[in-house]
Amino acid sequence: MGMTAAVAGASGYAGGELLRLLLGHPELSVGPVAAGSSAGLPVTDLHPQLPQLGDRTFAATDAATLAEADVVFLALPHGESAALARALPPGLPVVDLGADHRLGSAADWTRFYGTAYAGQWPYGLPELFRADLAGQTRVAGPGCYPTAVALALAPLLAAGLVQAQDLVVVAASGTSGAGRGAKASLLGSEVMGDLSAYKVGAHQHGPEIRQTLTRVGGGPVTLSFTPVLAPMPRGILATCTARTTATEDQLRDALQAQYADEPFVHVLPRGRWPHTAATVGSNVCQLQVTVDVDAGRAVVVSALDNLVKGAAGQALQCANLMLGLPETAGLSAAGIAP
Repeated sequence: MGMTAAVAGASGYAGGELLRLLLGHPELSVGPVAAGSSAGLPVTDLHPQLPQLGDRTFAATDAATLAEADVVFLALPHGESAALARALPPGLPVVDLGADHRLGSAADWTRFYGTAYAGQWPYGLPELFRADLAGQTRVAGPGCYPTAVALALAPLLAAGLVQAQDLVVVAASGTSGAGRGAKASLLGSEVMGDLSAYKVGAHQHGPEIRQTLTRVGGGPVTLSFTPVLAPMPRGILATCTARTTATEDQLRDALQAQYADEPFVHVLPRGRWPHTAATVGSNVCQLQVTVDVDAGRAVVVSALDNLVKGAAGQALQCANLMLGLPETAGLSAAGIAP
């Protein structure tokens, strides 16, 4: 009998993706499936795409029930993971998909989230910080925007090929990034045929991006980050620019050196640009780089599925490392098309 995985917040989009991925995992099976306000409902009422769980109902979110599993995923709204995590046994592996344990700065947490600061856990971005994850019992899964931006810019900052003080990111995300809760601004009639910027200069992922890029670059960064809501269910397309005097070949070499052996980060051939549809359903981030010679700026474009590499897939990738399993177990680099 293999190990079991519990999912708290299993009624949401990221929780549903976790269940889908766990159903295909060779070593982990679906254990307790918890959802606060949906407790008692059949799982397939909210996730009809998962007929294998047709005989399961959502349980209440109870620490004792979750602790029956070998690993716990917390796919809860920001600010709700910390209290539940404290109630779980300290030796039980836990991956938090929410923001509660990502930030090292209590001031940043208070400014952008407004609840009690819960401290920082090891940051679960394997392609940059894999050595921090093996054997851990607590890991904080990165946000979707921070994953797309960090994978694009970190190798260039680490190599000293771009300046850290004028980073500009404009990133578009599908509506699932806002969660499953009903919001008038996310109604189909409001979103279809429209693009809209939101939380400009004040998005909660800003300090997380700066924290990661500061760590890899060895010094503080200045970042302008503009998120855009796109009329699609899934995906992130991030255009990341930075001042540079390097050539395109030097930038490309840095990305390829960082990701040559990575199964889930693909630097595309010259002339082929990332697009979100190519990553849907996969744990992949696609990258392309060029130099805007007239502006003196490096331009890196990244694309990923915000629910997989940006959330559930990356969490499972981290759990595999924590548990000593093959990192790619239960995960695919193949997308879904058309």
